[in-house]
Amino acid sequence: MEDPPKDWSFTSHIGADLRGAELSGANMRRAILDGADLEGADLSGADLREASLKGANLMKAALDGADMRGARLIKARLGLSNMQGARLDGADMRGIRGRYAVWRDANYWDAKLDDSLLKALEKKWPRE
Repeated sequence: MEDPPKDWSFTSHIGADLRGAELSGANMRRAILDGADLEGADLSGADLREASLKGANLMKAALDGADMRGARLIKARLGLSNMQGARLDGADMRGIRGRYAVWRDANYWDAKLDDSLLKALEKKWPRE
């Protein structure tokens, strides 16, 4: 039997070392993960609504199918991460590095992004 999804809602993990953490399907709504190291973490299908991930390292992280509506990812590092199918309505992603992430079926156009990244994403992952 699988472990039930973790409930990290309304908790603080500022600067935490969570590299490679198994958090798929976790409830992380309104969690504070500013500056956390989540490199290679599995956050697929996680509920990250209104979560704060300012300056977090999400390199090579699995965020496919994650609900990131209203999340704050200012200056987060998302290089080589999988954002496929992520919900990004109202997410603040200004200053992120994520040009080499997989953005297929992620609604990045509904997020706040720097113009340079928006242009790069529109070219590589055009809106259907």
